Amino acid sequence: MAEVLEFRVPAASAQTLLLWGLEAAPGLEHSLFSAFSQFGPLYSVRVHRNAAVAGPGCYAVLKFYSCRDARRAQRVCNGQRLFQKSPLKVCVCTKQRAIQMPVLALNSNKCQELANHYLGFNGWSSRIITLQNVSGFDDENEEMGKTLQKQSLKYVCVVEVTIPRHGVCSRGVGLAEANIENGEDPLEFVTATRRVQKLAVGKALSSAFQKILLVVLDNGKVAVEYNCTQEEPTDSLTEEELKGLIQVNELSLDQIDFEEEEVLSDLSFDDNLLQQEALSN
Repeated sequence: MAEVLEFRVPAASAQTLLLWGLEAAPGLEHSLFSAFSQFGPLYSVRVHRNAAVAGPGCYAVLKFYSCRDARRAQRVCNGQRLFQKSPLKVCVCTKQRAIQMPVLALNSNKCQELANHYLGFNGWSSRIITLQNVSGFDDENEEMGKTLQKQSLKYVCVVEVTIPRHGVCSRGVGLAEANIENGEDPLEFVTATRRVQKLAVGKALSSAFQKILLVVLDNGKVAVEYNCTQEEPTDSLTEEELKGLIQVNELSLDQIDFEEEEVLSDLSFDDNLLQQEALSN
């Protein structure tokens, strides 16, 4: 039976493994990741110390992207010693949350890791369609007898992800914003600009992946589908129309869904990508 994977944070109980009987040791998370990533890509590995009443040792929570991978890892590893002297106990979580939590988008780094695993490093590509400064300035505020102007730096980016082998193309829009306390400091301005640009690119890349579905077959082969239910009005525009729409501020930025698990420090985009975009504008 085929399994459909989305570029979202795993939230299902069947994607989560609970491990206990772990012996506390340096590098335990790394050992768990090395052992269990053999069954499929992992979203996260979290190790916690046992409560005092439970005695010494640790337990861990592992999240897989695939329910099938989680079940296979449980069957193979339950009762095995793996990297320690005593056997591990592994079970698939079955408890459902009473409150349904919103499913978050994967951050851009996680999206790339998942795409590389199932499609290969050369199986997909991305490019920046436009990266534009849409900044504004707040009203001047008077503080301690001085007139200060606080600059709000804002960039909007549109990225296109292409999977040529499957004929799938997806666009994503990302918006990033930061305040500059001292607009007269050129170093602060340049540093903030680079960070906001990278964050906008990362959000746009994540947004583009949200419209892509990976269909993993029983034989390990992968099909790719475009999720038209996530389509946005901007997806039908040409590149020139899209750039013009942003320039005249007709694109409603408030309606863009930016809820994602994006961490600024995780961004690792090639600066050459941004330099090429700057030269093309």
